[in-house]
Amino acid sequence: MASPHDNVFIHESCYVDEPCSIGAGTKIWHFSHVLQNCLIGRQCSIGQNVMIGPDVLIGDRCKIQNNVSIYKGVELEDDVFCGPSAVFTNVNNPRAEIERKDEFRHTIVRRGATIGANATIVCGHELGGYCFIAAGAVVTANVPDFALMAGVPARRIGWMSRAGARLGPDFVCPIDGSRYLETAHDTLVADAG
Repeated sequence: MASPHDNVFIHESCYVDEPCSIGAGTKIWHFSHVLQNCLIGRQCSIGQNVMIGPDVLIGDRCKIQNNVSIYKGVELEDDVFCGPSAVFTNVNNPRAEIERKDEFRHTIVRRGATIGANATIVCGHELGGYCFIAAGAVVTANVPDFALMAGVPARRIGWMSRAGARLGPDFVCPIDGSRYLETAHDTLVADAG
């Protein structure tokens, strides 16, 4: 049976529930499941044993590593990286005997963010653009743009550049030379000058 998705690789062991939209160049690997009403952008890489949906929005060029579940209420903007076994929650106080599907909280991950392996993102928070969540961290609050977060609960321990390098006190990226300005406590911006 032909796939309704043009120029998309879907491994034969995967399930893709219709309707959903998957952008050209995206690859979905072994044993993954995309539930209905998901919108997945172009040129994404979705690893093995990934579950997405239902009703999830994923931007272009996202990389989702093995064993990640992205539940309803989670939105990934373009160029987001989710490391292996990263965890998103969708309800703050789950109980098996009480259905709380009407209590799912919106979690947005802004463009270029990186989430390390085994990190947990507690629902209802925003992860800022180009932030970097260290492996194993537990995010329990909003994260500023460019923040380097680590620990349980996660705390800001530094700043990261758009290119993915830890910034020193001069706020100059050692990879591409771009400059940043700390405009207030917990606020970093790219220097346009």
